[in-house]
Amino acid sequence: MSNSQPWKVLPLVLLICATFASPVLAQEKEKLLRTLSVSGHGVQTIPTTLSQVDLGVEVQGKTAQAVQQESARRSSAVVDLLRSRNVDKLHTTGINVEPAYSYQNNEQRIIGYTANNSVSFRVPTEKAGAILDAAVKAGATRINDVSFVASDEAIASAQKQALQKATQDAQQQADAVLSTLGLKPKEVLSIQIDGANAPPPRVIPVAAMLRSASAEAQTPVVGGEQQVEATVTLQISY
Repeated sequence: MSNSQPWKVLPLVLLICATFASPVLAQEKEKLLRTLSVSGHGVQTIPTTLSQVDLGVEVQGKTAQAVQQESARRSSAVVDLLRSRNVDKLHTTGINVEPAYSYQNNEQRIIGYTANNSVSFRVPTEKAGAILDAAVKAGATRINDVSFVASDEAIASAQKQALQKATQDAQQQADAVLSTLGLKPKEVLSIQIDGANAPPPRVIPVAAMLRSASAEAQTPVVGGEQQVEATVTLQISY
């Protein structure tokens, strides 16, 4: 008799649990069915006040040792100049020595060597033109790339503002839809954030900049604007 009693009690326990659980499950199911999903978009525009510059020294000669030594001498002069101008994030981006070949009668022959040293740095855009001119006079022979970026502080602030705008946009969309249907929002069930990343630098062509830097007039460098974008998706019950 004692061994059979638990089997008689178990169905009663399951019945009691199911009785108490079913209203909760029903409420959750209803909440999921009565859900509106909206995505809001936010954009914040900020000025690009900094110039990211990559420039270098290229030297050609008969021997690898000669071109490397001359490249190192000129590169040191350029780096010393940049340090004296207190540029930010100064670092080497490339050091390379490679042979130059000629091809005659199906025969490959080394006719010399080319050395390239390059550095990257960041400087306020209003100072970029003068620094580029001075770097060329110090020995730089290549301006590889110039791009415009906003400061880290400006980007962080713009990211928050873009998220705020995206959230407000999503809320306004939800309010417009629900009010049109005569419904009222109850609660936000989930929030998904997409974006608000730092924008890519705005790159400008530099083909003519080296020619301009060799002239008497200062090389003109003018920044622009960047956009920080964000998307926020809300799931709202009604």
